[in-house]
This record gives sequence, structure tokens and C-alpha cells, in this order.
Amino acid sequence: MEHGEPSTEYPRSLTRREQEWIEWILPEERAGYRQYREILAEMIVIGEGRRGSGEMILGKSGDQPDFSAPLPPVFAYGLLETDRGEISVTLREVLDDQISVEMVCRSSDTLPDEFLESRRWTYSLWSPGNPCPQCSRHTREITMQTPGAVRYVLAICVHDKRIWVHDGQTGVIKLIPVTNFYNELMLHKNIRDPKIALDHKRFFAELATYTDNDLIYTFSTYNTILPHVHVPGGITLREEEKPSLFRRLKSMFT
Repeated sequence: MEHGEPSTEYPRSLTRREQEWIEWILPEERAGYRQYREILAEMIVIGEGRRGSGEMILGKSGDQPDFSAPLPPVFAYGLLETDRGEISVTLREVLDDQISVEMVCRSSDTLPDEFLESRRWTYSLWSPGNPCPQCSRHTREITMQTPGAVRYVLAICVHDKRIWVHDGQTGVIKLIPVTNFYNELMLHKNIRDPKIALDHKRFFAELATYTDNDLIYTFSTYNTILPHVHVPGGITLREEEKPSLFRRLKSMFT
């Protein structure tokens, strides 16, 4: 496979390889990713990102990369396994009409011009009932619904130590930060011992000890306070499990 290095002069168009990798992690058959493709179609590469030469910023012609805001959350992610090392493709959410796209080789400072690809995987193609896209092992799945009957599935892979949510309406997968999720779980369970509450690695080792309701409640409160997944109307909870902001604040300061 030969592609050559993209030009370092800006603005510029995406290379054929960049376009192919972006389209791969934004599958057109899923409404949420198709909408993102339409946004990207109106953009060009306007400069290098704050993370170095592997990151490019897409935006409107005439714009300059804006680094004043925090780095947006990941919107789509995939990884290519090759004879020249693993190549990750990370696309972040739109912020101020700009999009960060990062393509890096984990074993080199630059992307190889030629390589043999043995496998590729992306969370964007995952569906409930499927194994983990990275390790092909079983995941724990917890089904959640909104008052409008939109279905969301919380998936947890113990082997790869990843948490993600599948939006049944758009088909989009959102990765959930493990540390933030675990912190919310500890508040829900009222666990104060620092050796437990601050050790997020325990989450996967002790996953079987948490009920589906524990995990649904945790996701609902986490996503209310730190919105990460768009959930119209919020997740439906049993009456006795509904989040109480007063109770949560009380648990934080007592």
C-alpha cells in the first residue's frame, strides 16, 4: 500500500487514505455517523492540532485552528493492526465548527508509506449482542430505555477495560471514561474507603458484584451531571432508584 505523506501546507484537502479511514470509522449505514459525514464534507484541513503532526484540524475555508477550548470528547475510534505497528484513528466531536482528527502509528513518529494490514476494528460497527470489537470476547450488556422508548445499551469489556454506550436510534457508540464512571458508582454505593473509592481498576475485577440497576443508576447520574451521551428525556429508572440531587450532594460533603 502506497500513499505518501500528506502536505504540511494548509489549507488542504484530505488525502485518499485519510478520507478512507475517516469513512471507515463513520459507517454510512448508521444515521448518527452519516450526519457527521455530511458535516465533514463541508470542511477542509486548516492546520495541525495541538497534539502534534498526527493530529489535524478540519474546519471552514479561511478559519484557523482554535486551541482556546478543552479537547472535545472522542466521537469515533478505530485501530489498524499492521506489520509496521498499530495505527489508531481518532475523530473528536465538533466544537466551534471545527473537528480534530488524529491518525498515529504507535511504533513510529510518522505514518508508514507502505504496510501490510492484518486486521482492523472500530467501536463504530459494534451492535448489541456482538463481542467486543477489540478482543472478540463476551461483554456485559445492560439495556436502558428513555420515556420515549429509545433503547440504549451499556456495554462493558472486562478484558480490554472499556465502557461504551450504543444509541439505538442513531447507531452511534460513545466511549465512557472509566474513572468518572467509577467515581459516580462509588457515590451511588456510598463507598468512602479511599483504597476502594479511588482505585478505578477495581471496577472490572469486581464487576460481577454490581447489579444492572447499580450500573443503570450510575450511568444516569453521571450523564446528567457530565453529559456525554445525548439521551432525550433521560434514562427511565424505578421510582426508588431515581437520582436525588440533594442526596448526591449530601453524600459528597458528609
